[in-house]
Amino acid sequence: MSRASKLTLLGTSLFAATTIVFVHFQQNFEQQAMHQGVVRDMEQQRIKRERQLDFDMQKALEEEYKQEQNVHSSLEIPIQSDGGGMDKS
Repeated sequence: MSRASKLTLLGTSLFAATTIVFVHFQQNFEQQAMHQGVVRDMEQQRIKRERQLDFDMQKALEEEYKQEQNVHSSLEIPIQSDGGGMDKS
């Protein structure tokens, strides 16, 4: 083999090996990033479930308290009475 062909073979071999190592590390990095994304998504889903359970519990408590107490909404128009049937003449 001539010197030029040996250098060409060496150069292409180094380029191929460098490409393989680079792709390997890039895939590992992307895999770790994807794993972190999955972990973050699972944590967000857990928090969402906890908040939904808290909301459902508060809604049930509100319904229970409304049954036990006479609660009126502040948005309702109060019913005007005619003075309890008293004649003011």
